Amino acid sequence: MLETVDLTIRFGGHVAVDHVSCAFAPGTLTAIVGPNGAGKTTYFNLVSGQLPASEGRVLLDGEDITALPAPLRTRRGLGRAFQLTQLFPMLSVMENLRLAVQAREAGRGQGGGWGGVDLLRVWSDRKAWIDEALSLLDSVRLADKRHVPASALPHGDQRKLEVAMLIALQPKVFMFDEPTAGMSVDEVPVILDLIRGLKARRDSTILLVEHKMDVVRELSDRIIVLHNGALVADGEPAAVIASPIVQQAYLGIAAEEPA
Repeated sequence: MLETVDLTIRFGGHVAVDHVSCAFAPGTLTAIVGPNGAGKTTYFNLVSGQLPASEGRVLLDGEDITALPAPLRTRRGLGRAFQLTQLFPMLSVMENLRLAVQAREAGRGQGGGWGGVDLLRVWSDRKAWIDEALSLLDSVRLADKRHVPASALPHGDQRKLEVAMLIALQPKVFMFDEPTAGMSVDEVPVILDLIRGLKARRDSTILLVEHKMDVVRELSDRIIVLHNGALVADGEPAAVIASPIVQQAYLGIAAEEPA
């Protein structure tokens, strides 16, 4: 469903992502791990279109989307949740989520397509959009805060709202960049349950950047490891975590000297 071919970006003389080639199949969850500065978020930015590649290609369903800007990649089915929340701060929780549902339907050709919304249809569809938004808010335990401005939510609730908005878009590819960062211990299970539910459906591709290795072990079908911008390991979780290069590069454990 998603593939990167020799994907590379340079900032001056620094190569932040170095010729990364990787394919991600439908129905799988791949964890992307590595030490700070390894290039994980930069790789996400290249895939989702926030940064232009210096070299290489991004393919979605076999189609080259390398030249497309981020909004057009979203419309093709790439959904991204960021390390820093991307919300409409002055709108209510409900309006943030309703707009995500409405944008998805417009992108499917309802309401006049992406260029505009048919106002006559808006009124007939509005109840369905609101009902779906309420259901999603309930799944992230924010239904009781639906009238609160997004800017007034604590950080953990903002993260939950952003994940709900991403799910509302129903993309082909879900890209989660440290979705539980900054959340309290009590809040983390809500996000993990949502990701488990998406994975169980087996109808989308999920990429997850995450530092919590217990989460990575539980959720991932596969782990890829970036180090200094390069792909250094790729495989089943147990084998990758146990490999010497990961023990050294990611976990900071020195390899044992032979006897």
